[in-house]
Amino acid sequence: MRMRPTLSWTPDADLPPGTTDLEPVAEALAAGGVLVLSGAGISTESGIPDYRGEGGSLSRHTPMTYQDFTGSAAARRRYWARSHLGWRTFGRARPNAGHRAVAAFGDRGLLAGVITQNVDGLHQAAGGEDVVELHGSLDRVVCLTCGAFSPRRELARRLEAANPGFEPVAAGINPDGDADLTDDQVGDFRVVPCAVCGGVLKPDVVFFGEAVPPARVEHCRELVRGAASLLVLGSSLTVMSGLRFVRQAARAGTPVLIVNRDPTRGDREAVTRVALPLGEALTTVAARLGVSAADPAGT
Repeated sequence: MRMRPTLSWTPDADLPPGTTDLEPVAEALAAGGVLVLSGAGISTESGIPDYRGEGGSLSRHTPMTYQDFTGSAAARRRYWARSHLGWRTFGRARPNAGHRAVAAFGDRGLLAGVITQNVDGLHQAAGGEDVVELHGSLDRVVCLTCGAFSPRRELARRLEAANPGFEPVAAGINPDGDADLTDDQVGDFRVVPCAVCGGVLKPDVVFFGEAVPPARVEHCRELVRGAASLLVLGSSLTVMSGLRFVRQAARAGTPVLIVNRDPTRGDREAVTRVALPLGEALTTVAARLGVSAADPAGT
């Protein structure tokens, strides 16, 4: 199934204003049964930019679409060159206070689950368990021909061997892990095929214009049905893949709370939107609840 990507959303002038009052969030977590839905904004404090916030990556680049990737060898060369370089930085990112707080809430039994739109694996790196990766993960690669999966680190070694000396300087790194490179910097970068069948390799992520697997969507819908409240962290909710769960919760009368500095497409369905940086907000809430969100590993 192919969908037209939604890359932007313009907030209405009469959206409810944001607040700095964290009490509704603290009360929801204290009651338990909170389902977290996280977006790119929770990872900005780990050095990974978001798409649409201030200085977001969409202001300078258009993400790769599924249609472009599958339809053009040149597009795949450009993508893998950029992604190979970006992975070196992206793969070194470490969880921040927001990720650690979410993991701590889970450890205390306050959560009904975590759904993340991110592909960075930072919730798990912080100790989060049973995280649903709505859009997949960059640390896995899948063959579009035979369906074989392989670790991203294995592909990185193969790409290193096929492209010795590939060390361009990128203008920046994007939320999907690719680096900003010009066509000249991409040059004649060599893409490697599937080691099993020789087919086309793709990161195990949902590209713009690609549908989230139906079974994964239904699993998330089931989590929403079982949650006492839905807490959205760092997502503009521009794309329907996340917004549909907010609308589902609101239709069922399940309270929706949002922590995001900028207005979101789900603000009308929410009982509150807290306009504070996520690390600060979640650390404050954790302290109020007596939950330790320290970083024992020093990450």
